[in-house]
Amino acid sequence: MLNIGIIGAGRIGKVHGQSIKFHVKNAQVAAIADSFWTEESRQWAKEMGFTTYDDYHKILEDASIDAVMICSSTQTHAPISIEAIRAGKHVFCEKPVSKDLGEIKAVMQELEKTNLKYQVGFNRRFDHNFRAVREAVTSGKIGDPQIVKITSRDPDAPPIEYVKVSGGIFLDMTIHDFDMVRYLTGSDVEEIYVNGAVLVDPRIGEAGDIDTAIITMKLKNGALAVIDNSRKAVYGYDQRAEVFGSNGQVAVSNDTQSSAVISTTDGIIGEKPLYFFLERYMESFAREVSEFTEAILNDTPVPVTVVDGLQAVLIGMAAGKSFKEHRPVKVSEIQF
Repeated sequence: MLNIGIIGAGRIGKVHGQSIKFHVKNAQVAAIADSFWTEESRQWAKEMGFTTYDDYHKILEDASIDAVMICSSTQTHAPISIEAIRAGKHVFCEKPVSKDLGEIKAVMQELEKTNLKYQVGFNRRFDHNFRAVREAVTSGKIGDPQIVKITSRDPDAPPIEYVKVSGGIFLDMTIHDFDMVRYLTGSDVEEIYVNGAVLVDPRIGEAGDIDTAIITMKLKNGALAVIDNSRKAVYGYDQRAEVFGSNGQVAVSNDTQSSAVISTTDGIIGEKPLYFFLERYMESFAREVSEFTEAILNDTPVPVTVVDGLQAVLIGMAAGKSFKEHRPVKVSEIQF
């Protein structure tokens, strides 16, 4: 049985805590730490039966804990990663590893000295829909990928205070889509061009960010990709993907509460998409932790590496540069 310590008891920390307790075999939560406990979070941890700490170092110092999940604020991901690696812990780190390339390099250098596992939390790779697309591509059913289309739209914009510290839409939201392009095609991104705007909430623009984007990319395997993003889709969490290839195409639509369609004289009505990522991707969160656990217990490679985490950040930085400079940007322009 693998003992896991969770660092960060916010929304994503709770998701992983519940996933491990109820859905992950061969693993258990040994403790959870947070420096800013709320009364609600304390009560949740108590109901889950978790040992709690105010100082995450107690988790790192506990020899019985095999691995840590870093679910704290983004600016702490890299420093805690390095501390955990030095403490001999396997690490699952939520995305992004860092918004600073120097910090990512430092994590990679520390990891190279060990045989520890390090997985980055791109949970969409573990979603049943996107895995079906990946399988259709890797099995050759649709031939060589030529066009990739990804739609990713949130049901509502995040709080402005969050926007101010998020790192911007490309490193906060679209980073999942950048990773998905690489995952679905098996190819890295060579060049990117961004058109963006503030169409949802003017306060997002005042905070120095955008809320709507159309992104085009050239991939190293020759394929072209398009991502469209919006911070607000009034009908729910809009998550779709298509890969068009030389022998056909594969596409997945949104998950809904049911597949029921009501047809009457008034019209034909179907279900709206599931409202938010906690509903849409709950199963994928459990699956990614299960595979992390299996990689440790069986000494096999993790499915999402620190290099995958790095590549998504490099693409995100190239996207930001493209938007600011109003031109196509090669990912190689971003120095690592």
